[in-house]
Amino acid sequence: MAFEPEAVFVRERALDWPRGREIAAYFRDRGVPVTVLGPRQRVPVPPLEGPRRGYIRAKRTLVVTTVNAARFLPSKPSADYQLPLSSGCPSFCEYCYLQTTLGKRPYVQVYVNLEEILSRARAYLDEAGGRIRTFEGSCTSDPLPVETYTRALRDVITFFASRPNGRFRFVTKYTDVGPLTRLAHNGHTRFRFSINTDRVVRAYEHGTPPVPQRLAALRLILEAGYPSGFIVAPLFLEGDWKSDYEALFHLIRQTCGDLRGADFTFELITHRFTDRAKATILEMFPHTSLPLDPGRRQYRRGQFGYGKYLYPRDVLKEAEVLFEDLIGRLFPGARLDYFV
Repeated sequence: MAFEPEAVFVRERALDWPRGREIAAYFRDRGVPVTVLGPRQRVPVPPLEGPRRGYIRAKRTLVVTTVNAARFLPSKPSADYQLPLSSGCPSFCEYCYLQTTLGKRPYVQVYVNLEEILSRARAYLDEAGGRIRTFEGSCTSDPLPVETYTRALRDVITFFASRPNGRFRFVTKYTDVGPLTRLAHNGHTRFRFSINTDRVVRAYEHGTPPVPQRLAALRLILEAGYPSGFIVAPLFLEGDWKSDYEALFHLIRQTCGDLRGADFTFELITHRFTDRAKATILEMFPHTSLPLDPGRRQYRRGQFGYGKYLYPRDVLKEAEVLFEDLIGRLFPGARLDYFV
C-alpha cells in the first residue's frame, strides 16, 4: 500500500539529483499536481484553512527535498545513528510521537540526496575501525509507504549488505514488502514491524493495515532470511491491558511460531507524551480517548531536552516483568532488546 499524495511539492535543489527528477516525473505522469518551490518558498497554505483541515492536507502532501548529511543524530537505544531517509507519515495515528516535532503541518518529506547520505554513513563506518555501527532508518518516518517511487530502502539495504561492519534497521506498519524480499541483504538489515493490540489499532492507528496483515508480511520477511523483529509500541498500560497484550502475543505465536532459528528481537516502548504533543492531539483529535492525564504519570526530561510524561515506576516494573515472561515462554528463539 504505497502513499499516493494529493499534491507534490519539489524543492529546486532536489531537482539537482536524479532521484528528485524521477519522483517529479513519476507523479506528473499520474496526473498529480507537482509544484516546484524556490529556495525560500514555503509550502503554500490555502486561505481560511482551519488547523484540522490543514493537518489532514499536510498528511496528504509529499515534499521532495534534500537533507543536510554532514552529521547524523544519535538514535539510542535502537541504534548508533539516525539515517535520514524521510520524515512524516501518511497514517493518522493519534498517539504519534512526531506530534511533538512535526506539529500541525506534518508533511511527508522524502530526501533525494541519498548518495550524500550514504557517503556520510560510509565515513562513520570507516572511522569505526571495524567495530559494528548500526543505523536507524525510521526515527522520523515510516519509509515503506514511499518506497515505490523513492527506492531508498532498496538502495540502502544493498549498500549495507556490502559493509562488513555496517548494520541497518527500520520499522514499518505497512505491508508492501514483496520487492524487498528479493534483495541480497547479507543479514545486515533488520526489518521490524510495529504492532499493537487490536483495540489500540482500531482506536488510534487510523489508515494502517490491521495486525493480521502485518503478521503475514512478517512471514514473508522471515522467509527471505532477514533479521527481523517487533516494536510493540506504544504500550498502553490501562484497563484490561494484561489480557489484551497476552492475547496479542499468543496471536503472534499462533501465526509465526516460536521464532526458533530466527534472528528476532522485541523492542517494547510504553506510552509517553509531551505537553506540545498533547496540545496538538487534542486539537486534531478532539474526541480522542488517549490517556493524557499528567496527574497519572511521572515527569522526566528526555534526551532531546523536552519533558515527557511516563507511567509510574511501579506500573512500568509490573509491565516489564509480564513482557519478559511472555517473550521467554512463547518465543524462546527471540530476545528482548529493550523495555522503556
